[in-house]
Amino acid sequence: MPEFLELLPPLQALAQLLEHLPVHPALEEIDTAQAGGRVTAVPVTAPHPLPSFPRATVDGYAVRARDTYGASDTLPAYLGVLAEISMGAEPGFSLAPAQCALIHTGGMLPAGADAVVMVEHTQSARPGEVEVLRAVASGENVLKVGEDVLAGEQVVPAGVRMRPAEIGGLMALGITKIQVSRRPRVGIISSGDELVPPEEMLGAGQVRDVNAYTLSSLVDAAGGLAVRYGIVSDQEQALRDVASRALVECDVVVITAGSSASTRDLTSQVVDNLGKPGVLVHGVNVRPGKPTILAVCQGKAVIGLPGNPVSALVIAWLFVIPVVEALLGLRHAPPRPSTQARLTLNLPSQAGREDWIPVRLLSSAGGYQAEPVFGKSNLIFSLARADGLVCIPADATGLEAGEQVEVYLF
Repeated sequence: MPEFLELLPPLQALAQLLEHLPVHPALEEIDTAQAGGRVTAVPVTAPHPLPSFPRATVDGYAVRARDTYGASDTLPAYLGVLAEISMGAEPGFSLAPAQCALIHTGGMLPAGADAVVMVEHTQSARPGEVEVLRAVASGENVLKVGEDVLAGEQVVPAGVRMRPAEIGGLMALGITKIQVSRRPRVGIISSGDELVPPEEMLGAGQVRDVNAYTLSSLVDAAGGLAVRYGIVSDQEQALRDVASRALVECDVVVITAGSSASTRDLTSQVVDNLGKPGVLVHGVNVRPGKPTILAVCQGKAVIGLPGNPVSALVIAWLFVIPVVEALLGLRHAPPRPSTQARLTLNLPSQAGREDWIPVRLLSSAGGYQAEPVFGKSNLIFSLARADGLVCIPADATGLEAGEQVEVYLF
C-alpha cells in the first residue's frame, strides 16, 4: 500500500483512479419522456426525415417562387388564390402558374409550391386574388424535407446526457423508448462513534451525521443512485463488514471519516483489504481534504473522504462526481458551471498546494464580486452560505483583491 499521505496533485490522483477503473455501463430501457438527465447507452438514429413534409415557417401564401420575381410595392404580382390549406392535412391540389394558396405556420406545402410569401408582404386585390408586394426565392420561409434530420442520421450519440432539447427531438421522431446507462449505485458509509442519525437528540460529545445526506444529494444530482448504509462504529471488523457488503451491492463505495492520520485510522487498512489493486492514493495535495483515499477493489472505486462536512463535500465534488460520470459512459465531462467575478479580499495560499475557497457572489455595477466565506472545515454552513468555489492553483502563493477569478458554482 502507498505510504500514508504521499500527496499527489488532484488531477494526477483522479487520473490514476480512473486508469484502474474498468468502465462498462450497464444498460436499461426507459421512456424517453422520463430520460431527462440520463446518459444514452447506444446511438439513436432517425427512423424518418424531419420534417417529413415541406412546411411553412410563416403565415402567408404558398407560391411558385418564379411567379413572384420582380414583384414590388409599385409593381405587384397578381396571383389567384386557389384554396386555404387546412392544418394537419395534406393539400388535395397542386399549384398551376400564377396560383397561390393561403397557408399557416406549420402547414404542408401543396405540390408545385416551393416558397411562402409572408402575409405582411401581400394585400387583397379582389375576391380570389392577392397582390404580392415582395419577391421570394425558392425555399424561402419553408422547411424542406429532412432539413433538420435525414432518415438514418445519428441524432443522439452514445454517452450524451439527455436534455429537454434531445427529449423533444426524439419525440418529434416518434422515439418513445431509449436505451440509457443504468445509474451507478454509490454506497455511502458514515464512520464514527460520535455520529448519530439526524432524527436523534444529541448527547454529550455527539454530532448528527451530515455527510451521508450531502453526499447522497451530490451523487443523485450527478446521475448516480445513492445508497446509504448508515453509521458504523470505529471498529475494524464493523467497518469491514459493511464495506464488503456495500462493495458487492454497489458500483462505488464512499466512506467518510477515518481517513486522517491518527491511531484510529482504520479506513485505509480496511479498504486495502477489500480487493486488488487496493489503495492507489492516500493523500491529495489539496485543501480542504488532504487525507483523501482513492482505491479500486475488485474493479470498483472505493473513496475515503475526510469526516469534516466541508472537506467531504469538496472532495466528493472533485472525485466522486467524475467517477459517477465515467461509470455513466459520458463521452465528454460537461464543463462545470462557473462565472467570472472579482475578489473582494486577498487570499493567501501555500505554494505547491491547490486550495479551494468557498465564496459568496455579490452583484455589482461591473459584474459579480466574489466574497470569501471563511470557516473551518467542520462547519457545514460556511459552505451553505457560499455560491461556489474559487481554486487557488498549486503554483500560486495566493490571489489578490480585485483579481478576476473563476467561481465554480455548486
